[in-house]
Amino acid sequence: MSSTLYETLRRRVDDGTVPGAVALVARGDDVGVVAVGSADAAGHVPVTRESIFRIASLTKPVMAAGLLTLVDEGRLALDDPIAEWLPELAKPLAVRTAAGPVDDVVPAVRAITVEDLLSSRPGWGIAPDFSLPAVRALLTLQDHSRPMRTWPAPDAFLARLAEVPLLHQPGQAWLYGTASALQGLLAARVTGRTLPEFLAERVFTPLGMKDTAFEVPAAKRDRFTWAYAPGPDGTLTLTDTPDGDFRDLPRFCSGGGGLVSTADDWLAFARMLLAQGAGLLSPTSVSRMTNNHLTAAQRADVTLFLEGQGWGYGGQVDVEPIDPWNVPGRYGWFGGTGTTAHVIPATDTVTILLTQVATTGPTANTLMRDFWRACA
Repeated sequence: MSSTLYETLRRRVDDGTVPGAVALVARGDDVGVVAVGSADAAGHVPVTRESIFRIASLTKPVMAAGLLTLVDEGRLALDDPIAEWLPELAKPLAVRTAAGPVDDVVPAVRAITVEDLLSSRPGWGIAPDFSLPAVRALLTLQDHSRPMRTWPAPDAFLARLAEVPLLHQPGQAWLYGTASALQGLLAARVTGRTLPEFLAERVFTPLGMKDTAFEVPAAKRDRFTWAYAPGPDGTLTLTDTPDGDFRDLPRFCSGGGGLVSTADDWLAFARMLLAQGAGLLSPTSVSRMTNNHLTAAQRADVTLFLEGQGWGYGGQVDVEPIDPWNVPGRYGWFGGTGTTAHVIPATDTVTILLTQVATTGPTANTLMRDFWRACA
């Protein structure tokens, strides 16, 4: 397995697809790690097992687990309306039809609940058709083309979101992105802590995730990778440096995509899931995280994102063996900065790939698929 992984990564480093990559595959206690290439395109800094990467949407499973600690404690219930803690969102309006104008709205038929956020069905979020008026209105606020540190502060974000109509009624459809950001804002309001404080106390410290955070302090920047975006001709454009966007905490720390981490830190998180919560979460919460909550019709509506698979809490769940790497019950996701990670309960396996080159669309890139194929 290690030789196959090495050859897969070496080929993509040599052809300039990525400057470097770290792959980790754990089967029970047997852990294999391959680190190839450099942390920077100039080749000055070797990438290592300890390298720190922007993990983008691999934040989502971690955020869901954090919120579920509050459910396990009884401080939240899945059917609680979020308006109790996020009163800005107490009276959402929804567009009458998905393709309709943003001023043709009706009241939400019911309150948005905690479970709606966890299953990514609050009514706000990105749909496969980016041209829909309500999606365009949301993207003026949830603009992933801008660094997260330029997003408005949490209270301002909520106030602006309240002015954006729901694309669908609560619970009706899976939509991408917004739900995880709202999970972070909800956790902060419930506990009276900032999101970095909350996740550090509830997840990072108990699991020993010592390098996972919303910022990279100066003492760790020698391990922090550069970030790139691929151009149409495959050339890489620098988008961030180790002392750039993550030099300190942004005003908006997103539960949807704001973390940095390492392969071993995400392995610790994954092993918690495989161990049925390991004391951090109840087995019931782990089960809810890692089982599909979408109907067949909801899955079919978002094939662009989920490619026919399902969604648990914070991550995708395989329900169909469409590709060689799809195993029913396989749980995880990928990040737009070039990262992907999964747990496969049926085989007690964890697979993690960290790179520093962004994807160019809402689905996994070729290198990720090569990695999954090598792990299958």
